[in-house]
Amino acid sequence: MEKSGIPPESVAAVGMDGQMAGIMGIDQQFQAVTPYDSWLDTQCEGEIARMKAQAGDQVTRITGGPVTYAHGPKILWWKNERPEIYKQIRKFVLPSTYICGRMCGLSADEAYIDHTCLHFSGFADIQALKWSEELLREFDVRPDKLPEIVSPWKIVGHLTPTSAAQCGLKAGTPVCAGAGDQAATSLGAGIVRPGLAFDVAGTASVFSCCTRAYAPDVQHRTLLYARSILPDLWIPLAYINGGGLCVRWIRDILAGTDPNVSYDALAKEAESLPPGSESLLFIPHFSGRVCPNDPDVRGSFLGLTMRHGRAHLYRAVLESIGYEYLQYYRILSQNTALCLDEVYCIGGGAKSRLYTQIKADILNLRYTTLDASDTGSWGAAIVAGHGVGLFPSMAQTAERALTKRETLSPDPERHRAYAHCANLYPKAIPALHALYREL
Repeated sequence: MEKSGIPPESVAAVGMDGQMAGIMGIDQQFQAVTPYDSWLDTQCEGEIARMKAQAGDQVTRITGGPVTYAHGPKILWWKNERPEIYKQIRKFVLPSTYICGRMCGLSADEAYIDHTCLHFSGFADIQALKWSEELLREFDVRPDKLPEIVSPWKIVGHLTPTSAAQCGLKAGTPVCAGAGDQAATSLGAGIVRPGLAFDVAGTASVFSCCTRAYAPDVQHRTLLYARSILPDLWIPLAYINGGGLCVRWIRDILAGTDPNVSYDALAKEAESLPPGSESLLFIPHFSGRVCPNDPDVRGSFLGLTMRHGRAHLYRAVLESIGYEYLQYYRILSQNTALCLDEVYCIGGGAKSRLYTQIKADILNLRYTTLDASDTGSWGAAIVAGHGVGLFPSMAQTAERALTKRETLSPDPERHRAYAHCANLYPKAIPALHALYREL
């Protein structure tokens, strides 16, 4: 606020967004009872196995998401492994809800979860927008431990004098519930109509699209069928826990202490290589696979020979994200019969023309990078503006602000050249699975 020079009275509302898959417990005064149990924390693996065995298909059909490192197994872990702490927990909330509660002086009775995060809930009926009595009964979870389900634009509180002073804002400024990070990011990127796809080339590599059809992925247990912020739209998605982290890892490994080995330098070397990195495959799941959930999978290079150098290694890592996305795209097409027109791409990886072109060629889809590197804040602002009546149409507001940087078309010849490795990639993980389990 100091840098902007904007008077606090000009701020109409505050929007929120945050990570969706993790959970934490609070007491009646909205104080933390547990640490934030992140989606990267896999200690709930035993509960995942139990939920899958007990009612895995039902969880997917009702919540829209397969059982994974998210709210359901984590809540059951606290219940079964830390019962003393579980008794102290008044509500389970997302981290953005916790921040809002503290900023607005809420009590646990005012805790909430917005509808864009329900696919990770484990216990919510995502179509009816209510907690599922069937799933709560199946897993013996008390409904009073769970927050109210609300729309993202609902005003859930107002800034207290203390928090307003800390933020440089005006006391009483309304705060909206907001949305999950991917939902806010997709709205801010203009994903407001069916046929558009979205690639977040960030720490976690996320591929999603926009559709009007609800088609939970019971067969493959790969897609997370998330609600869009916009009513009657869905943004099914799948992601790699650390896709972007893999790119940073290989850069760091190859660079060592040489400051000249940058992302751009490696990309320049890799550009001259043929599609498929001369039959070199990389598996980007260093800490287990999330979509579908499989904790035994590990990172791997397959097909190394003496002709492979550092450019091959780097390009193979980039290509692996494209191969993974292709599996998601095929399932999307199978489940929804959706024809995608274009992929909007943001995140740090969108700065790499090579990386973007590789994904366009593998998926055979046009890729457009956007001027905004992070559209989540803008998406949260649109929601907040809508909540106080400034933006009657969130979709129109997002589309009007959209600025495209560059569009890359797929090359038919390169797409055909990728076919061999793209078809080998989904066979690699099952072929190595017994070995992964022994590692």
